[in-house]
Amino acid sequence: MLAIDLSGKTAFVAGVADDQGFGFAIAKALCEAGAEVYLGTWPPVYNLFTKMLDRGKLDESLMLADGRKMSFKKIYPLDAVYDNPQQVPDEIRGDKRYREFEFFTISEVAQQLKQDLGDKKLDFLIHSLANGPEVKRPLLQTSREGYLAALSASSYSMVSLCQHFCPIMSAGGSAMSLTYLASERVIPGYGGGMSTAKAALESDTRYLAYECARAYGIRVNTISAGPLASRAGKAIGFIERILDYSTRNQPLAKMLTADDVGKTAAFLCSDFSKSITGSVLYVDNGFHSMGVPVSVNGIQGGDMTSIHVQEGNVPYPFESPYRE
Repeated sequence: MLAIDLSGKTAFVAGVADDQGFGFAIAKALCEAGAEVYLGTWPPVYNLFTKMLDRGKLDESLMLADGRKMSFKKIYPLDAVYDNPQQVPDEIRGDKRYREFEFFTISEVAQQLKQDLGDKKLDFLIHSLANGPEVKRPLLQTSREGYLAALSASSYSMVSLCQHFCPIMSAGGSAMSLTYLASERVIPGYGGGMSTAKAALESDTRYLAYECARAYGIRVNTISAGPLASRAGKAIGFIERILDYSTRNQPLAKMLTADDVGKTAAFLCSDFSKSITGSVLYVDNGFHSMGVPVSVNGIQGGDMTSIHVQEGNVPYPFESPYRE
């Protein structure tokens, strides 16, 4: 029986602050496969997240398939818009959400993780980070500051993570990020430079795949995940309409789950993918492959008044040979 076994491996997942998103699902899948997982959490929500864990608020989500409760080796405060302490502005240092932390920049977290690993190496690096302060603004109304902030937090952060973490990773390791179809198709409402940031992330994936392989023997890929009603997804403001539209118009007319992406990430960390690098791997029920909306019961897929598809209630626009 083929099974993903990551026993003895170590992973760092940057960008986990609750149990809803892809980052948490990836961490859980890696734990299921036997890896030890370290997390990086944004300082302003660090205390909330750790308190929820301590008080058992996330216990149900932490349960693994074999009955074990998932635990993290360590959770670090991490703000990935800062590479080193010299870049941190005084107003951030004095902010009550930051001042309790001794360190939180990328280079500092990498150095601390190196010490905590001891004789071990890091095997997997997961970038689950995205932020655009003006994401709700159309591109034509986006400021230079908002545009560059989106690129800094959402794409350059992956470059910086690789710069600082790859030197402490084992040869044959795997680094990956999360992207979205807005990098190559127009998603009205996904603004503020976020679409550009995802396009940059995908381009950087190819360059990092080459450079990290030659320098460290590490593979670099990105997962283009479909929409998910996570906390980050809801921040866009119209996630329910995106879910409705994509679910009705994609080849596999079912809701995407965070677990789908988590298991794909585990595959990309495993030896089963040891010859895959520099790739954008779509995990979106095939939505990226569609050119025009399908028609559901005579209603065009672009009409948001049509049927809202839920798990177990999937309309088919044609007579499928796979359905009785």
